[in-house]
Amino acid sequence: MDTPNRHRPYEDVLAIALGSACAALGLALYHHSQILIGSTAGMALLVTYVTGWSFGPVFFVINLPFYWLAWRRIGHAFTLKTFAAIALLSWLSWQMPDWLEIGEVNPLFAALVGGSLIGLGVLFLFRHRGSLGGFNILAVYLQDKHGWPAGKVQLGLDTLIMLAACFVLPLENVVYSVIGAVVLGAILTINHRPGLYTGVSQS
Repeated sequence: MDTPNRHRPYEDVLAIALGSACAALGLALYHHSQILIGSTAGMALLVTYVTGWSFGPVFFVINLPFYWLAWRRIGHAFTLKTFAAIALLSWLSWQMPDWLEIGEVNPLFAALVGGSLIGLGVLFLFRHRGSLGGFNILAVYLQDKHGWPAGKVQLGLDTLIMLAACFVLPLENVVYSVIGAVVLGAILTINHRPGLYTGVSQS
């Protein structure tokens, strides 16, 4: 018999859709303002800023090596949900310019609101045993394995991406990127502590 806190399949599907959509909109604000996020999304943005390639396909390809870790260390259901979320986010980001034209955006607003949207998107996925790949996979794995808070792990890894950004972006943009990363990390740290949320997917 189902327990009250057990996620149903349709709830997982809805969480993946909402999480990916929130993150895609936040990343659109980041891309428009030429600021950065951590994890593989940050790596993909760096590649996009340097080469001019579309973010969506780059993000999808960069995450490919991380599926092995997810499959072997965290579980098949997690990997499939993560793959679905990354594929959906990549597609939404690829199509976003045709659906949404962004005018002038204050970079501080982009950092605060974009970071919040991405944080909420990642939170949706974490709570339904999925992620947006890359460092998110490492963060969830280390939290499950050692009890390390996913938000703090994510924030530490993001710092490395910000250091790399110093060689690509103006210093002011890096500062805004750090602000966004702090907002994202705070959302995960406050809302995704071990034992705080017990809903799990149905097997």
